[in-house]
Amino acid sequence: MTLVLGIESSCDDTAAAVIRRRADGSCEILSNVVWSEVEAHRPYGGVVPEIAARAHVERIDLMIAQAIEKSGHTYQDLNAIAATGGPGLIGGVMVGLTAGKAAALAHGLPLIPVNHLEGHALSVRMTEHAPFPYLLLLISGGHTQLIWVEGLGSYRRLGTTIDDAAGEAFDKTAKLLGLGQPGGPMVEKAAAGGRADRFDFPAPLARREGCDFSLSGLKTAVRLAAEAIPEPTAADIADLAASFQAALANHLAARTERAIASVETAAGPSPRLVVAGGVAANSAIRARLTDLTQSRGWSLIVPPSKYCTDNGAMIAWAGAERFAAGLAPATGEAMAFAPRARWPLAEPPQGREHGGGKKGPKA
Repeated sequence: MTLVLGIESSCDDTAAAVIRRRADGSCEILSNVVWSEVEAHRPYGGVVPEIAARAHVERIDLMIAQAIEKSGHTYQDLNAIAATGGPGLIGGVMVGLTAGKAAALAHGLPLIPVNHLEGHALSVRMTEHAPFPYLLLLISGGHTQLIWVEGLGSYRRLGTTIDDAAGEAFDKTAKLLGLGQPGGPMVEKAAAGGRADRFDFPAPLARREGCDFSLSGLKTAVRLAAEAIPEPTAADIADLAASFQAALANHLAARTERAIASVETAAGPSPRLVVAGGVAANSAIRARLTDLTQSRGWSLIVPPSKYCTDNGAMIAWAGAERFAAGLAPATGEAMAFAPRARWPLAEPPQGREHGGGKKGPKA
């Protein structure tokens, strides 16, 4: 069995967890603590990198101590420490990775720098039966990607956003409509009382080949529709939110269907679509993807919501999977690892590069 402490600080959540990977490959989550900075960023309508980094410095030691205490273990029981090495807001990544290095040195433990995207890609295996291979739709505040997960460390990116990520589009739409933050839950709440068919927003990239996403045009369409209403009522706002949410869900499903078609042969007799990232909690998107997978004869697997958003357990799990497979780096290599703002999980096809990092709010 492998006992690992995981540390996550790539955006606006300071998180730590201790998990046990059993010999049969199953997972036991012994602790999982998260400090959210939502209130600190709410006045700005998005995550401010400098505020996030400062909050991580103030909270990281406390989160790690709580994770160790709640697990019922001590550092002497651990096999390794895993910390997010990127991608993300560089200030936050530096804080968590430095804390991981210090703890590893102090207690003589191996350090495993983890790609944040790999944490999301493997998180479903903590709680669900999800053998390799599977198709991953990663939809979060900083990432919107389709990845074919062939095995541990073997990933092929099929598509990514060429502009905004899904979570970023939700945040900006919420700010535009005056709904507050966090954007995803606020838009979903407003949309519950609206008509999704009132505004006919365009389908992004409808004539474009491949599986890439684009959300900036949809965001602009919402702005233009809102500006065309002199004094929007609550019903207008609800209709705008519902129409935006439906258009986004349809876009995600359309590009995912293309990815499904491209890997159908390799998927085998029990094809699986895994959805991870904070946006995976959106009920309208889940419903649209459920319809898609049922029509294609695929299974849809979504981790519990608390493991879709950024958390320490997924980083600990990714580290444990690598440790168990003998893929942990040598001590010198791990200690020399530099935090990365950008760290693609898989190389893009034909050398294309989009996304892969997290951004703060734009003026």
